[in-house]
Amino acid sequence: MTSRERVRIAMDLGVPDRVPVFCQLAIGHYFLNASASAFDIWFRSEGFADALVEMQRRYGFDGILVNLPGRDPDVDRHVERIEEGARESVVRWKDGSFTRMPKDDNPHWFGPHGEHEHPAFEELDPETLWYAEAWDVTGIATPYRWGFEAEPRPSGDFFPPYHLDTLRAVLRRTRGEVSVHSEVYSPFSQFLELLGYERALMALMDDSGKAKACLERLAEGTVELACAQASTGVDAVLISSAFAGGGFLSPRHYEEFVLPCERRVAGAVRERHPEVKVYTHTCGGIGDRLELMLETFTQGIDTLDPPPLGTVELEDAVRVLRGKAFIKGNVDPVNTLLLGSERDVREAVLHRLRVAAPGGGYILSSACSVAPGVKPGHLELMTRLVEEYGRYG
Repeated sequence: MTSRERVRIAMDLGVPDRVPVFCQLAIGHYFLNASASAFDIWFRSEGFADALVEMQRRYGFDGILVNLPGRDPDVDRHVERIEEGARESVVRWKDGSFTRMPKDDNPHWFGPHGEHEHPAFEELDPETLWYAEAWDVTGIATPYRWGFEAEPRPSGDFFPPYHLDTLRAVLRRTRGEVSVHSEVYSPFSQFLELLGYERALMALMDDSGKAKACLERLAEGTVELACAQASTGVDAVLISSAFAGGGFLSPRHYEEFVLPCERRVAGAVRERHPEVKVYTHTCGGIGDRLELMLETFTQGIDTLDPPPLGTVELEDAVRVLRGKAFIKGNVDPVNTLLLGSERDVREAVLHRLRVAAPGGGYILSSACSVAPGVKPGHLELMTRLVEEYGRYG
């Protein structure tokens, strides 16, 4: 059975030959452990594709999540110089802006006059919105333009031609043997990244009608992107909804501001691309809203952060979700994978297999992203344990 077949059966709530395993890795983990340079990983579609496939093969993962958009193939023409440092590099751009690139963390772009300024909610016109990509190379502009483009893009021609290049490159390299997943930001995540977290949350209270108009407009663009990704031949589209947990929203506000737009995105993918799964990544405190998350039409739930990071006890999640959605995650990425010993990793993995593996529909994974400093040996151990103890029959 190939890795792709194994994951597909699990996402169909079935029983494959063994429990699939794959984790989302932090960008800094690629910087520290992949062969390509940090510049190539962050600024080149082919560079990130190489890093994704290299780490998948090293760790024996059954799947790959492509969680950055494709990059402008002509990015070099914008570079003035690169300043190499011991702890970080700085890319100086010809327009006077610069990107700080830590050796072990996400790069951050700064405009010619300093930090990126979020727009004021009062000045924001919902009709100018379509999609807000937090990890575009120059951040989120308003109205939106990609990278160093001079003019904003209209909704009818919003996504640049290179946007799916990384995804297509990974699909070529894996040749149908590995489960390949794409990612879109949920409209609510985009809203928070666009305005800044505090301003966005206040906007929900100050003018909920306008906030919903913004979210609805962002949902339209998200549907376009999610369906474009689905058309490439991916196995699943992940809706990244990191800010929809209890640390940000009550269940009532989740139902009001998050659920309708995510249901629109998931429903569109399921209707137009029934062969592609759609599932949801939400961090932190979601133990009190698992049933609500199912109302978004999602087919799987990812992370399921255990205490103390989140509020999900795996036994409870299995009870609520079994037969309704596949489960991915629940291994503590901080206290177990980053700070724990091999013994801690072993105990955590075996516990998840005992609780969630019976009956199928489970993918073993870190609850959220694998931190840059996690020892590669801990991830390799996860796969060895699944090979030994995660088999069915």
